[in-house]
Amino acid sequence: MSISMLIRLFLALIAILFVAFGLWSISDPIGMTSQLGVTVGGPSAAFEMRGVFGGVSLGAATLTAAGAINPSRFQRPALYFLLAYMGGYTLSRLISLILGDSATSSGWIFAGFEVLSFLLAGLALRASNRPQA
Repeated sequence: MSISMLIRLFLALIAILFVAFGLWSISDPIGMTSQLGVTVGGPSAAFEMRGVFGGVSLGAATLTAAGAINPSRFQRPALYFLLAYMGGYTLSRLISLILGDSATSSGWIFAGFEVLSFLLAGLALRASNRPQA
């Protein structure tokens, strides 16, 4: 299997995961956050969680799916997006650990996904810069 095909599969899998998380966040935003050990309250709680988690995830799914479907046009933007987006999460999780914050097991699973996605996006970008034989 070629590097190009592996990158497309990676982007397709990420897109599917973003769709699943986005739909979960839109359909049950308070339940989703409670699964992560986060208590959300106030009159705009569901409104904000749907937008922040659901909307952003569905937007990310659109870009990563476009990278998988039309790699000549969208692969690099999708990979750069993942590098920045997951890199931001990775950096924030690291700072959180340094400051002594803790996470639930669900939080660790999400953090692991974010770090792995960040690393794989970086590797995919690097591999896509190499001339193909």
